[in-house]
Amino acid sequence: MASSTWYEVLGIPMNANVNEIKAAYRRLARTCHPDVVSINQKEMSAHQFMKIHAAYSTLSDPDKRANYDRDLYRNRPFGSSALSSATMAAAAAAAAATSSGFSSYSCRRNWETDQCW
Repeated sequence: MASSTWYEVLGIPMNANVNEIKAAYRRLARTCHPDVVSINQKEMSAHQFMKIHAAYSTLSDPDKRANYDRDLYRNRPFGSSALSSATMAAAAAAAAATSSGFSSYSCRRNWETDQCW
């Protein structure tokens, strides 16, 4: 399971919404949390729970998820159909926005950055 994606860790499709991600995380946390499992499975369970939590923290944050999907799209083998068309379209739109000079960073202006000193 070393080459699995965060989507596979949570057992959700790549086009899952925030509620589906949260439901999958809670379902897995109830069974894999180290406080819930028996004593002889705590080591394996702790490692598995950390992986589940990392997947949830990445996929539940829209910015982290967009970066993860972009990296996943860039690193996939040529000709692989592992990504959904919605994810590929989102990655293409993000790449087009970045190449045109209008990245999401430039939209995060505030009062202090707008001042002329």
